[in-house]
Amino acid sequence: MASNRPAPEAPFIPAQRETETFGYGDHRTDEGPWEEWNPTEDSVRPVRGRHRVAKQRGGLARSSTVLGVGVIAAVGAGGMASAHTGKPPVSLSMPDLPSVGSLFDDSSASDAARATTPTLSKVGVTSADSDRSGNAGEALRNRIMAQAEQQQSKADSKATAAALADAEKQSAAAAAKAQKEAAAKAAAAKEKAEAAAKKKAEEERLAALAKEYKLPVVSYTITGTFGQPGSMWSSGYHTGLDFAAPTGTLIKAIHSGTITQAGWAGAYGYRTVLTLDDGTELWFCHQSSIGVSVGQKVSTGDVIGRVGATGNVTGPHLHLEVHPNGQATGIDPAPWLRDKGLNP
Repeated sequence: MASNRPAPEAPFIPAQRETETFGYGDHRTDEGPWEEWNPTEDSVRPVRGRHRVAKQRGGLARSSTVLGVGVIAAVGAGGMASAHTGKPPVSLSMPDLPSVGSLFDDSSASDAARATTPTLSKVGVTSADSDRSGNAGEALRNRIMAQAEQQQSKADSKATAAALADAEKQSAAAAAKAQKEAAAKAAAAKEKAEAAAKKKAEEERLAALAKEYKLPVVSYTITGTFGQPGSMWSSGYHTGLDFAAPTGTLIKAIHSGTITQAGWAGAYGYRTVLTLDDGTELWFCHQSSIGVSVGQKVSTGDVIGRVGATGNVTGPHLHLEVHPNGQATGIDPAPWLRDKGLNP
């Protein structure tokens, strides 16, 4: 049976060894130099049946390709790490491989070697880099914790400020309430004091007036009041205040003034009109006798007549009427007398 034609071997040309090595302190014989293999159409096209490509020296051609890819990946990883961490690039080192060509060996020894070979993701990573990565993580954690503590401190400060503001607001409200209550108490006390002062002043005024005003009779009984209804009065109601007393009881001037009328007045019987300085007229009616004349000046307490039963009466009494400013219709004499400090 015919076999495939073997591929021609490329001539071996020693290469100039580089002055620098990759990852080791000196030159290693298993790193090359190697010859460059440039396959052609004749060398790779199969003739008939099964075929295979002859191994190059120790299979180092394919190993160099794989090694180049690993170097590029390692260098790229180192660059990305440097760009990510912002640190200066670190030198890369390759692991101590027993035989690069053994990576393509079909034997179980190659499998064992591959199992013990470090992965490219760990190529060039030193313990110092691991420490720096751990320190960076710890620094990031510390920075996050510091930020969290700062935010918590700000939140606590805001809560404290809010509590202080609320306390100040409550204190201001309490102070305003206390001030309002104090003002109300002060106003009430002032009003009470003013009322007391007013009452005292009124008492003093009435005491002084009592010296100027006197009741018309000393011993008497009130038998008729102002406004009392009855058919015996032409107006339909009583128009004055009746002081019942025995006939002949002295009638005195309530206040100083001038006698403007003195004589018979029909239903009023004998009547005397005393006009005060403010124009108020005092009518003294039903007298048994008159003791003054028109135009006469009298003072408080002067006798002007005597109690009788003349005119339209049912018994002896003094009928007193008060007419402010001389008006025809009189007012209730009782309040007027009390205003003068007299209590009929």
